[in-house]
Amino acid sequence: MSRIERTFSTAGRPVFIGYLVAGDPDYEQSLEAARTMLDAGVDILEIGMPFTDPLADGPTIQQAHQRALEHGMTQENVFRMAATLRREYQSPIVLLVYANHLYARGIPDFYRSAASAGVDGILVVDLPLEESEEAQRAAEEQGIDHIFLVAPTTKGPRLNATMERASGFIYLISVLGITGARNELSPQVLDLVRRTARASRIPVAVGFGISKPEHIAPLFAAGAGAIIVGSAIVDIIGRDAGRNLPGFITAMRNACDACAPKE
Repeated sequence: MSRIERTFSTAGRPVFIGYLVAGDPDYEQSLEAARTMLDAGVDILEIGMPFTDPLADGPTIQQAHQRALEHGMTQENVFRMAATLRREYQSPIVLLVYANHLYARGIPDFYRSAASAGVDGILVVDLPLEESEEAQRAAEEQGIDHIFLVAPTTKGPRLNATMERASGFIYLISVLGITGARNELSPQVLDLVRRTARASRIPVAVGFGISKPEHIAPLFAAGAGAIIVGSAIVDIIGRDAGRNLPGFITAMRNACDACAPKE
């Protein structure tokens, strides 16, 4: 059983996945923010690899990518950061990357480097299902979960094929558009979670717009196995160097814990 599978199988409540961009605002502060997130209650750490053209991301995370690149963050440093965290923590580590990261390094080498660093799962946000076979094969060879995105527009045979090939968890984009914190969950989001969870053989993690503790219970009740919080965390890191990060992470984790069945 992989670290990701074990985390979901033992949680008994929504799994809390927290995201940050590696190297934002610089290597040392980013590493410290990751430690803060894990110490305060994040179950799975999702690390974004900085990229010059992060099209799936909104302004908050785009600016984080820019800050990281301006401070010299590289693929080698991302793997070094993951390896450092792996030595200190047992929590799963997931990389969120763009396809150019794979092509620039070479797909087999990229996955070997990730495995060597202790990475448990990789999501390539802009790699279409039809072009993902080589990456999926490399992931399987290295014992890394291959995580796929599902959007509100993913339906029919394509949805079934994605569900069949994914491992670890399904990353469900809750809304159309780019990443960014949102105030309210729409009824359409909850219906989307219900339908996706019924169709999936592995846990469904809901991302894009999740930013408040009160978002969590309705998503869990609808069938979500995890919530993914990105922009709200990246915003705190960018705004006050992460000083308010422990309080925010603790509040979100407490909301996850409150969903556990009462004994």
